[in-house]
Amino acid sequence: MEPRGGELDRRGLLAAAAGAGMAVLLGRKQVAASDMLLRPIPATGELLPAIGMGSWITFNVGEDEERRDRRVEVLRAFFAAGGTLIDSSPMYGSSEAVIGYGLERLGDVPLFAATKVWTPIAMLGPGQMEHSRSVWGIERFDLVQIHNMLAWEGHLETLLADKQAGRVRYVGMTTSHGRRHDDLAAVMAARPLDFVQFSYSVADREAERRLLPLAAERLLAVIVNRPFDGGDLFRVVEGKPLPNWAAEIDCVNWAQFFLKFVVAHPAVTCAIPATSRVDHMEQNMGALTGRLPDPDLRERMARHVLSL
Repeated sequence: MEPRGGELDRRGLLAAAAGAGMAVLLGRKQVAASDMLLRPIPATGELLPAIGMGSWITFNVGEDEERRDRRVEVLRAFFAAGGTLIDSSPMYGSSEAVIGYGLERLGDVPLFAATKVWTPIAMLGPGQMEHSRSVWGIERFDLVQIHNMLAWEGHLETLLADKQAGRVRYVGMTTSHGRRHDDLAAVMAARPLDFVQFSYSVADREAERRLLPLAAERLLAVIVNRPFDGGDLFRVVEGKPLPNWAAEIDCVNWAQFFLKFVVAHPAVTCAIPATSRVDHMEQNMGALTGRLPDPDLRERMARHVLSL
């Protein structure tokens, strides 16, 4: 996606529409852009579909061609359902190379490419990012994030210079650890970030205490990782039916229930569940359409999960 000028919302909507239209080209059911949940990136107003794709573990399949080809079908389902944002990291083994393998086979897709820099030596960051661009097969990333705040001072200096030079469009920082929330909050309050990424789910609501309100105050986009609490939520509800009232927010499976809880928070821009299966991807992407819970219903959802 190219940098936005004075027509932010219109161009962002057209990008989302292109993502929906790819369903025809990719051989799956078309999703109308007008039916998709889109969220603006506060820094620019550019619109993103509220469900993206993570790649930790699920795309780390090495050189196994059969497993790589199955991941191509997962990507195909993602784009067909209107997805654009794919998140990865050099930390994730072969995941970046496998994403590049899939992108090469799918051709022109409406990708919002997000990765991370992950090295304790800041001077090695530019080389690592160049390698990531190479294995993804792209000229530049839409978003580069500092993974788990590792050596963040030096990496942030590099990334801000890259953004100024047009080598990256947005700059962000991540943590997957609740113990780093105070550290991340301090950086959010003082430094010029565009995105932050952290864990949040119906079972892990710590981010509501400080990070989500601060992101809203600072006009930062929020990517949510671990929206299924590392898969533990599915173990909690295994064998249990959805409550009847889940139909009020157009949920037909537990994945949509968990994801709609997350993306209904007004400070959340995009949730990035990870999967290695096409059927699970299609379930996840179903959370892009239909009604969302209001605050009272979100509390009811949380109480219901806690009661199981």
